[in-house]
Parts: sequence; C-alpha cells; structure tokens
Amino acid sequence: KKGKEAYVEPVIEEDNYRFTVKVGKPPNPKAVKSGTKLSRGANFSCLMSGSPITDDYIKAESMAGRMGVRLMAIVAEGDRERVYLPPLPEHEEIARKTKPKWVPDQEMNRDTTDLVSGRGYGFFTWADIFTPRQLVALTTFSDLVQEVREIIRQDAIAAGLPEDGKPLAAGGTGPLAYAEAVGIYLAFAVDKAANYWSSFCSWHSGRDTITSTFGRQALPMIWDYAEANPFSKSTGNLMSGVNQAKSFLGLIGFIENGNATQADAITHTNSKDKIISTDPPYYDNICYADLSDFFYTWLRHSQKKVFPDLFATLETPKANELVAAKYRHGSKEKAEDFFLNGMIKAMHQLAGRTHPAFPVTVYYAFRQSETTDQEGTASTGWETFLEAVIHAGFALTGTWPIRTEYTGNLKRNVSALASSIVLVCRPRAEDAPIATRREFVAALKTELPEALACLQRSNIAPVDLAQAVIGPGMAVYSRYAKVIDVEGNQLSVREALALINETLDEVLAEQESDFDADTRWAVAWFEQYGFDEGEFGVAETLSKAKNTSISGLADAGIVFSRGGRVRLYHPEELPDNWDPIKDSRLTVWETVHYLIRALENGEEAAAGLLAMLGSRADPARELAYRLYTICERKKWAQEALAYNSLVQSWPEIKRLAEESKEPVQETIW
Repeated sequence: KKGKEAYVEPVIEEDNYRFTVKVGKPPNPKAVKSGTKLSRGANFSCLMSGSPITDDYIKAESMAGRMGVRLMAIVAEGDRERVYLPPLPEHEEIARKTKPKWVPDQEMNRDTTDLVSGRGYGFFTWADIFTPRQLVALTTFSDLVQEVREIIRQDAIAAGLPEDGKPLAAGGTGPLAYAEAVGIYLAFAVDKAANYWSSFCSWHSGRDTITSTFGRQALPMIWDYAEANPFSKSTGNLMSGVNQAKSFLGLIGFIENGNATQADAITHTNSKDKIISTDPPYYDNICYADLSDFFYTWLRHSQKKVFPDLFATLETPKANELVAAKYRHGSKEKAEDFFLNGMIKAMHQLAGRTHPAFPVTVYYAFRQSETTDQEGTASTGWETFLEAVIHAGFALTGTWPIRTEYTGNLKRNVSALASSIVLVCRPRAEDAPIATRREFVAALKTELPEALACLQRSNIAPVDLAQAVIGPGMAVYSRYAKVIDVEGNQLSVREALALINETLDEVLAEQESDFDADTRWAVAWFEQYGFDEGEFGVAETLSKAKNTSISGLADAGIVFSRGGRVRLYHPEELPDNWDPIKDSRLTVWETVHYLIRALENGEEAAAGLLAMLGSRADPARELAYRLYTICERKKWAQEALAYNSLVQSWPEIKRLAEESKEPVQETIW
C-alpha cells in the first residue's frame, strides 16, 4: 500500500533458506513483485540456484505428493493498522502439529477444468485444499452447530414456545424446528467461513485483506495463499458470517411463508399458470455441481440429520445437470446434443405452462466469444441456447440489461461481464410471417441503431454491449415463422447471430461520422496498429483519406512522428499540464485518453477534467465504445479494460463534475 510498503525477502543460509519481512519501498520493485515466477502457469526459478523450474516438473512433483508449504510472513493487528512480521520456526511448528479429527475425504473430480487449474496438481480430495488448522477450525465449528441446536431447543422450551414434536423438514413450528432453523443459519456462517479458510485465498495488498476462495466460479491455483484467523476482527473471522445471517433476517422481516421446491426443469409441473423468471445454465461455461461440493461437504456434516433426504448422497448429483460438459458425455458433440435437447425440452415446459398474461423472462450472462468462421462471428453457447428458445415457440419481445454481476475483487482487473441480459419471451404468433434474408437484414439495419443508442444512453458497459444487442437482433429474427435465404433454405440461428454482430460493427463504425477528422484517423490507425509504430507513408496516405495531416495530428498531440515511423501516444505518455480550454485543436481522441489517465487517480480526478471539458466531452463515451469493440476483437485485454472502465465510471464522473460546478450568480440591472 502506498506509503506503507512491506515485502518478503528470502534469506539463503548455506543449503537452507528462511523469510524475513522488510518495511519500506524495495530497491527493485519489479523483482519483488514478480518473485520467483517466470511466466504463466507453474514456471518458476529456483530460489537457491536461480535455475528455471518447468511447469511439467512442478506438476509431476505435486502429483507425487512432494509439494510442501512454508510460512512466509505474519500479518498482525496493530494500533489501527496492519503489522507485518517475519515467521519464527515455532510458528511453523504449531501449524504443522495440528491434526483434525475428521476431514471431507470425498474425491474431487479430476476431469473438469473448473477445479484447481485443470486438476494438474496434487489435490485429490476436498480435504487437500485446506490446511490442517483450517480443517480443525471447520470441523470444530461444524460440530458446534450440532451441539448448539440442543441448547437452543432447551432455551425455546424455557421461553414457552409450544411443543409440537415435529422437525423443521416436516413443517414443525415448535422448539425442535426453531432450533433446527437457527442451526441452518449457523451452518451458513460456517460455509461462509470456509470460503475464507482454504489454501486458495490470496492476499489483497491494495486493501490489506484476504480474498475469498471463489473470486470467480473456479478454483485457480494460488501459490502464495493467506490463512485467515477465525477469531480476529479482520476479513475471514467467524462472526462476519453470523452477522451477515443476522442482517439478512433483520432486512427480510416477517412476512407470509414462502415455499421452495426442487424439481427437474424438463419434467416439472409446478409452474402451471405461474409468472416465470429463470436463470438457466450457460452452455459449457461452469459446472456448478462440481464446484458445489466445496460447500456441500461442510453443510452435510452439520445438517444431514436435519434434512436426511436433501443430504442423502455423499456429494451433489451431477449426471442430469444441464451443461455441455465434455467429460460427462465423452465428446464435445455429444455434450452439445445433451445441452440442446435438454434445453429445448425445458423451454417447451415453460412455454406450455407460463401464465398467459405475463412474459417469461430469461437471464443469460454468457459472454459471447469471438468465434469466427465463413458465416461470421457467432457463439456456440448463445446459438445453442437461442435455438432452444425459438424451437420452443418463443419470440423475443424485449431485452433488459440488468447490472447483476459483482465486478470487484478479481473481476476489477479483467473485462468481466457486469450485466445479465434478460430476454423477454412470449409465445410466437401462430400466423407469424416468413421473411427473406434480405428483409431480415433490412429490418436489422433499421431497428438496431436505435436499440444501440438506447443501450448506450443507459450506460451499458462496453463488455456487455455485444450480448445486449443480441436481444433486439433476435427479436427481429424470432418474430418470423422462419427466415429463408435465396435458395429457400432456413437461416440458422448461427447465421442470424453473425449478421447481428456484423450489423453492430457497422452501426458503431457509422457513429464515427460524429467525430472530428483527427479522431477518425486515430481510430483507423488504432484498428491496424494499436499503440505500436507504423510506416510514415501509410500514415500519410490514411491522413489524406481522413482530411487531415501527420503534422496536424502531431500538433494536436495525438501522434509521435520521427525517422519515418509514426505511432499514437499512449495515455501514460500524455503531458500532465494539458488544459482543454486552451487546446486550439481539441479532439475526441484526446478527450478519451486524458480521461482514462485521470481515472487512474480516481473518479474525482476524472470529474475535474470532465467539468473543464463541458459539453465537448459528450462524444467521448461513444468513442470509448468503439475502441473497446476494436480491442475485444484484437484481444488487447489491457486496453479494452481501460475503455470499459471509463464507460462504467461515466455516470459517477458526470455526477461529481456537475456537483463541482460553482453556482452562477445573477446580476440584477
């Protein structure tokens, strides 16, 4: 943390090593930050000799049970601050001597890539991902949940709660059911603790806290993990989960009883004439059943006597989970068939049972990947899902992008989806017309620009834009009984998606007409070279086509030109003393990149610049959308993140900018 830097330094002593903690800025920050890590995966340099150690070797050693751990540092609670201390041998010895009485020894699935970076390391059971003292803590508190139920029951009897002898699972309301209900929330608190008590929790140096195991829906390998103290006042303490349960119960209040029923989406009958809103599985994106075992093992340990039917199996059922998991079905093709057939049947069930007065709303947060073939850019996940929706007789009548995804923690530094795209579906009219491909494309070109403008006005994140536009695009496609090409063949969903993406690119490109000539040149150059150098001759030719010049672009502060080479200035290179009011050749390109640089110092800094720009900043958001689309297609992740962050922060930056304006004093004559 700036101003409170601390780092671990290894000390080699003959044929051994130890760790010490240094406070202050390190002499070589880059070396300290990288440590012994050489590249992605398990590629390291030897601490003792400096020799490279390959990914294959480390994985082989870990699979053979020869991967150990060392205590690197201790983070202690000081006087309103963290104190960083070097470990002593006795600290490590205490940790190694701890032995749990029970462990969740169910085998982890070694076939899915969601678990421990493709299962390439020596983790075979769920117990393997916890340290011995984490296991002791979890088993102790899980056992205490069972013990405290009896104490709660006795307290309820003493308080005069009428005895009915029924357990909670049988609909009881007496002391036994009350004790079991409280026990459930205590079990949730232990499960919450498990999320912070595994060897897959990293240290967040920016916030001085421990991150949770599930920063995303997977278990990526963590090489330098942090071990939380259950009895501390910081992140990962037991009481945080208890207090969360307490807060939830206080917020939800006492209202009418609800009812939750588990049923198969393909065969259920309990949604007849109901309002249906559903969040289906996302093709092959996540195998939740495999990940659920992380929590299921601990819940089962404390709750199997309360809900014997629910926890009848040692692990969660997996065979019928409606995901395209290759390892479960033997091949990619069979997995895709399983998903498509199952989704069609499930959607048919919804279409046939939904309340006729209300639409079915379907949440879909699956990120459309850039898979390109001769038909254009499409997505197997979206294609297969939409195929099922349309095959079930639904037409899409609306799209609601809803901000549902938490983008803090690990997602803050990646262009992760921030929204779920809610598709509004109604049964397609029986007399729906047939359209030609030409008519479909014409309708797209007419309706998509307004839909896109509406999405941009609502400040949808650029990372969500391609998914959101699928809605209005497929609304056009699904209003027809079918769309046919010139040969009379039906246009597939995949072809329709490719045309929607193609039209989106065209509409975004057309927005460039609102930009100044210098910015139009910069966009075209960026699309070809990014921030890399290119030949002066190519740049000069492009400048003539865009009605500008290289010398003019240099005067505008956009490009650096020397020795027959030209490149765009990176935001980091822009001067600190830029004043947009005095800039005689202000461009939208400059506006975007100065705002991006200002945003690195916080939204207030960006707001100060926005206030100076006034209405001249209005086209900047459109340009950020355009540049994000280019970066996404080119797989320039870091640049894409910058443009996405600017758009996401725009409402707050604008609000702060408006608040900073001084009120104008009126003069009465």
